[in-house]
Amino acid sequence: MSHAHKPLSTLQVLACGATIVTLSMGIRHGFGLWLQPITQAQGWTREAFAMAIAIQNLAWGISGVFAGMAADRFGAFKVIVTCSVLYALGLIGMANANTPILFALSTGVLIGMAQAGTTYAVIYGVIGRNVHADKRSWAMGVAAAAGSFGQFLMVPTEGFLISHFGWQEALIILGAASLLMIPLSWGLREPGFGGGSVAARNQSIGQALREAFKYPSFQLLMAGYFVCGFQVVFIGVHMPSYLRDKGLSPQVASYALALIGLFNVFGTYAAGVLGQKFPKKNILAFIYLARAVAISLFLLAPLTPASVYVFSSAMGVLWLSTVPPTNATVAQIFGVAHLSMLGGFVFFSHQIGSFMGVWLGGYLYDKTGSYDVVWYIAIGLGVAAALINLPVKETAIERRFPVGSAVQ
Repeated sequence: MSHAHKPLSTLQVLACGATIVTLSMGIRHGFGLWLQPITQAQGWTREAFAMAIAIQNLAWGISGVFAGMAADRFGAFKVIVTCSVLYALGLIGMANANTPILFALSTGVLIGMAQAGTTYAVIYGVIGRNVHADKRSWAMGVAAAAGSFGQFLMVPTEGFLISHFGWQEALIILGAASLLMIPLSWGLREPGFGGGSVAARNQSIGQALREAFKYPSFQLLMAGYFVCGFQVVFIGVHMPSYLRDKGLSPQVASYALALIGLFNVFGTYAAGVLGQKFPKKNILAFIYLARAVAISLFLLAPLTPASVYVFSSAMGVLWLSTVPPTNATVAQIFGVAHLSMLGGFVFFSHQIGSFMGVWLGGYLYDKTGSYDVVWYIAIGLGVAAALINLPVKETAIERRFPVGSAVQ
């Protein structure tokens, strides 16, 4: 792999990494449940809440680049411990913020930075360095499925906490739960990272970045991931309020988000398995096109709890299923030496899309009283992303000078 020491066992990496992703992604997937309680209690507009979540996604994307660099250089353990503490502080701040600015700083900046070091870019870097290439896509699918299971498990739990303890106390409880990621990170301590020294690379960070950003397939993957972020964060944050505006009960929204998480367990795992057998670009194109079709049918059908559950199940299969083939493609093209960093840049594009999706949802709702325009944008972007991924070249990049294990 990318260092000379014996790699960690696949079981250990997946058990610890997947559980960390479960906690981190599970907590943030339920943030849409706080939109109405917080805006009503504080007298804020939906745009104010949406802006904080938009900042969170942008901070996550920006910090993800640096978290990836740090994880590649010093190991994932230190990064995860630091960001777990930030997660707890951010949730406590979210509970106690009494102005939109403080809310944006805690919910947006702190939690966004925390998510950068406790989710896919960092965890996938560990997987890439410790799982052989012939199982890498599968292993990434397992980790992504864990994040989906976290949504299935945590969203109803968060709804329960809000209804039984109040929205502020629920956030404090989640802050304590986020600290459980610290002992789990011990299982991701990779030999050779203790003193910040890893085996010498034949590429510097600057060389790796110049190579990636000049490569058209990397640019196409980033563009497609922008669309992924736009769609899933808009739906995850605004669909609960969309359903309540249409007269459906809050329980329908909670069940809908839980179904997305449940079915995404199967979707992400399947995407990881299929990525070992079929061209990953074709898998990505299918996912984006299927999302566009699913959203179109959802808007055309009569809105009932049954139609919401069918839509949520279909979207769940497609929800994070882009993650394993996208990151496995990056590893396949460029190798694993700088995987966390390059994955962080691709994810930054995802988070720009997330920023646009969640902010536009709140902005256009406040302007028009409807989410319709944003739904239509999500459909058009899905079709565009399907076409964008088709020209991607998945083969390992040819270099004039060998880069050792980085081309594994």
